[in-house]
Amino acid sequence: MTDLSVSRSVRAAADLSADILDVLGIGFGPSNLALAIVLEEQARCRTPARPVRAAFVERQEKFGWHRGMLIGGTNLQVSFLKDLVTMRDPTSDFSFLCYLHQAGRLAAFINQKNLYPSRVEFHAYLSWAADRLRHRVTYGVEVIDAKPVMLGDDVQYIDVMARRTADGSLVTYRTRNVVVATGLAPHLPADTPASPRVWHSAEFLDRLAGVPDDRQQTFVVVGAGQSAAEVVEYVHRRFTQARVYSVFTRYGYSPSDDSPFVNGIFDPDTVDLFFRSPDEVKQLFFDYHANTNYSAVDIDLITELGQRAYEELVEGRPRLIIRNLTRVAAVHQSEPGLDVELLFLPDGRITMVHADWLIYATGYRPRSPLSVLGELGSYCKTGPSGSLRVDRCHRVVTARRMRCGIYLQGCTEATHGISSTLLSTTAIRVGEIAAAITADAGEGPPLAANLQEN
Repeated sequence: MTDLSVSRSVRAAADLSADILDVLGIGFGPSNLALAIVLEEQARCRTPARPVRAAFVERQEKFGWHRGMLIGGTNLQVSFLKDLVTMRDPTSDFSFLCYLHQAGRLAAFINQKNLYPSRVEFHAYLSWAADRLRHRVTYGVEVIDAKPVMLGDDVQYIDVMARRTADGSLVTYRTRNVVVATGLAPHLPADTPASPRVWHSAEFLDRLAGVPDDRQQTFVVVGAGQSAAEVVEYVHRRFTQARVYSVFTRYGYSPSDDSPFVNGIFDPDTVDLFFRSPDEVKQLFFDYHANTNYSAVDIDLITELGQRAYEELVEGRPRLIIRNLTRVAAVHQSEPGLDVELLFLPDGRITMVHADWLIYATGYRPRSPLSVLGELGSYCKTGPSGSLRVDRCHRVVTARRMRCGIYLQGCTEATHGISSTLLSTTAIRVGEIAAAITADAGEGPPLAANLQEN
């Protein structure tokens, strides 16, 4: 048993002949799942001669990816060919097509003539892949700290401390590299009141399970992006007696640009182009093409909502109410429900809406890698904005004394472009990270027990 309070010098003096990981993946969403597939395939082929010793930890109790927004009838916004593997290796048996074949739906899917599977089906594919790699991941484990293990003046290993959510017990992983893929955190305005009637869209379906559908009620949905539009469409369709306010500061929903030339911004080669560009050119990329990903809605969905709103206007029974150029100014608890102040930006006029439910579809923010890197943060180099400096292979630039690798999946938009948080280049990115780790991996015995109980 190892006491976490033991000093680094004592830890360095520990017996390092015990099994040590080549890489520990922190988080097990699609990005690190794709990395686990690369390492699994390498192990099958014995390339390199000694397979990389790898493990992954995930704070969720089971695999899940945006489960709260698995709304029936919604489709993925990216081609199924940009799955976990195909862009890197079209022959991989972890592809979406292999999943369909195993599920007995390949012919039926082809007959749909659709590059964009439903979100429910793609989540099933991801879960299928994750289940095949359950021997590499431990669920219900939350990383709480990471400490350097010194040999002389150099950091030779990293001790990653984690807590099991089931019983609070501690566990330590010793590793040569970490790959941080902690994903995105739901974003709420700073003054959002705490209330069981106020949600973020990330928990939409879970919360909706407790909403009665047999009475009149009012929903206020805040946001102008794809998630907001999907929430508006779904509650308007499902709750046939409800009034649904769609509130956003834009003039209207803006369509996403998925035209062939612009879509090239998500190509793997564009990452190289972006990375080499000066900062002012990188900013131009974002300014010109933010509508490929941010606050943008599929045109078919915009058209559907527009038609519904107009039909209700003709019938004189509007249930879908668009409040553009408007923001939520204040929210007051009332009994029962909420009083929501809506501020019309052009003239400052306030309208009070009594609502039963207030749903913020206000996007996500990257979780800072520093939140899990602990003392290792002092070895990491930062740029002028304070963000971590990252090289082309997604490795954090560190002090010379740091012999270990710290790799990021996500949190690299500033250096690697808009696709950094998306599925588009995931398969290629994990191949690059795996190649870098493989090149650095030392020889050693096969992985047996990689934990030190605390």
